[in-house]
Amino acid sequence: MFWFLLLTMVVVVTAVTLAVVGGGGSAVLQDVPPERFTDPLPAARPVGRADIEALRLPMALRGYRMVDVDEALSRLGAELAERDARIAELESTLAGDRAAAVTTGTDLFKQPGDRPAPEPADRADGPDRAEGPDRTDGPDRTEEDSR
Repeated sequence: MFWFLLLTMVVVVTAVTLAVVGGGGSAVLQDVPPERFTDPLPAARPVGRADIEALRLPMALRGYRMVDVDEALSRLGAELAERDARIAELESTLAGDRAAAVTTGTDLFKQPGDRPAPEPADRADGPDRAEGPDRTDGPDRTEEDSR
């Protein structure tokens, strides 16, 4: 009985091993291509925070594949360099506009269609003339002023 059980166990283990490994004419387990980095970073637009958070690099035997990591880092470095150059360009343009506004006296924050601020009138009447809401003489006096 012992020999029968031992022989049955050897046959079952051999059959399972051949089925898993693919013995015979047909392969049961197909070869899986190695995991490759498909660049999920957008090519048509700048990289954003969500793109970086969604970035998943494929694993290799000893960690991440160095080629894929280098490609992703070089792409991110190029994006950052491009943004830094654009920021520097905009800052220099803004500094030039501010310098021009200081020399010409224009308001950078004035919206199109805004009326210019009224110029202070020269005081030809002299300092003894009263101005303001408590003034009671002159034609500008209204009914509310007299109450």
